Amino acid sequence: MSSEAFDAVDIIRTKRDRGTLTPEQIDWTIDAYTRGAIADEQMAALNMAILLNGMDRAEISRWTTAMINSGERMDFSGLRGPDGSVKPTADKHSTGGVGDKITLPLAPLVAVFGVAVPQLSGRGLGHTGGTLDKLESIPGWRAALSNEAMMAQLSDCGAVICAAGSGLAPADKKLYALRDVTGTVEAIPLIASSIMSKKIAEGTGALVLDVKVGSGAFMKDEASARELAETMVALGTDAGVRTVALLTNMRTPLGLTAGNAIEVEESVEVLAGGGPADVVELTVRLAEEMLEAAGVRGADPAAALRDGRAMDVWNRMIEAQGGDPRAALPVARESETVYAQADGVLTELDALGVGVAAWRLGAGRARKEDAVQAGAGVRMHAKPGDVVRRGQPLMTLLTDTPEKFARAREALGGAVVIAGEGSRPDQRLIIDRIAP
Repeated sequence: MSSEAFDAVDIIRTKRDRGTLTPEQIDWTIDAYTRGAIADEQMAALNMAILLNGMDRAEISRWTTAMINSGERMDFSGLRGPDGSVKPTADKHSTGGVGDKITLPLAPLVAVFGVAVPQLSGRGLGHTGGTLDKLESIPGWRAALSNEAMMAQLSDCGAVICAAGSGLAPADKKLYALRDVTGTVEAIPLIASSIMSKKIAEGTGALVLDVKVGSGAFMKDEASARELAETMVALGTDAGVRTVALLTNMRTPLGLTAGNAIEVEESVEVLAGGGPADVVELTVRLAEEMLEAAGVRGADPAAALRDGRAMDVWNRMIEAQGGDPRAALPVARESETVYAQADGVLTELDALGVGVAAWRLGAGRARKEDAVQAGAGVRMHAKPGDVVRRGQPLMTLLTDTPEKFARAREALGGAVVIAGEGSRPDQRLIIDRIAP
């Protein structure tokens, strides 16, 4: 005779029939699945029912809380700076894209103004790049830190980018792996609770969400991205975390690089006061949002990029994790150039096509266990809105394994559109801001 408080089949039926789960049912479901009392096939059925029938705000909030309660919570309330003052905390989460290296310049930039940035990041999968993969192209840099080392680094230089420990929301790790193989990744209640359970458990006081929209993003259309952003902002607000979201354009890659080492190189250019305009614009805007959410007024992040203050924090942050910020970055052994096939205006450079090309060149992985090539990727020489001429280099493909060039070129088929001069592509970077 089972001593369980509920029956998994009853819970599946409730959601299948468009019913509402009680808080007690949700708490039991997450706990029982985490400890193995609910079988994978039962949780897969429940996930599919949630994908098809949704959840209301109270259900999503309780589901998120139950996932947080499956593990440890970090606490930065006692964090002090070198002068003994209390440090507010702020974090940023991006839903993932192509060329999205924003975390790298953003974390040290925000730290310039006395706000601690505990940025727990992940690895890339498929066409979306991973922040940890990028940073691991820096000689000596390490992603794994103990909680004590993380606190010490936040107190000293104010910024840390590292891997999340296994103790944060372990229910999410198990649920995500199941969703990945059962066609239920797209369920907005499950995406939102997956992201927010980890971010709330991380203990940050303020959170800014960068929700990508477009071909290179997880959410391809604006309506879905808006629903996801609104759901996550509500979850953060319910948990007492000051949360805001920006909807940003991911039809075109960010910046002029998609890869690992080449994105670090571009991030350092931004920290040195240069770099592509779109990367600078989004970095500064997200910094402004993070600082405002953390209660800092009157800061000028753009000035801190220009005058080298953010670069100083970057160097200290990289050195604190064993990296050498002045060391030469890995360079791919082989390269191949893609040329413009006509005169005109580049009106489209499809983010998904570029992302898949970079992935196939070795910059990404198909499975979590796969290794990545630090030097592989795509370097772009033109962006939508630029006038180009036939025979002009548009992209350079980079890899250590030249047999990968053919499949990378296949991914770029249809990714480039050149129209008559006078054409004006939609180049909005920031589509909307979503606040509580």
